Amino acid sequence: ASFTVNHLVLEPGVYVSRVDEDPDTGAVVTTFDLRLTAPNREPVMDTAAVHAIEHLGATYLRNEPHWKEKVIYFGPMGCRTGCYLILAGDYQAQDAVPLVRDTFRFIAGYEGEIPGAAPKDCGNYLDQNLPMARFLAKKYLAEALEHPTEKNLHYPE
Repeated sequence: ASFTVNHLVLEPGVYVSRVDEDPDTGAVVTTFDLRLTAPNREPVMDTAAVHAIEHLGATYLRNEPHWKEKVIYFGPMGCRTGCYLILAGDYQAQDAVPLVRDTFRFIAGYEGEIPGAAPKDCGNYLDQNLPMARFLAKKYLAEALEHPTEKNLHYPE
């Protein structure tokens, strides 16, 4: 679905990329496009920053009391303009904003050793950039999460 979105006008935001239902069980999952940068108009996130965002975001989401049982996946997009968040259930973008906001507040304020950034825990543990991850999280909060509008919650036509 994301390949049908006009990336020339896409803004940072929280978007429902797709909702899938298992035909056998009826279980539903929602995939969110967490777009941190304006594609093709802003620099992409460097790999060390997005790697730190992945570690910190996953740590927060796996421990968040209300949502942790619903989190299926959190990880970066290959284009390095955002991340995907997959939650069990059928949700709208505005349903996920408080969770995404809290996740990125956690990243923006994080200090100390990055969880899982050790040779036994990660295949590329040295490729982490906490200062840039914090910068990007603060930028995302300011541009899309603190006061989201329609342009931050629904894909452009």
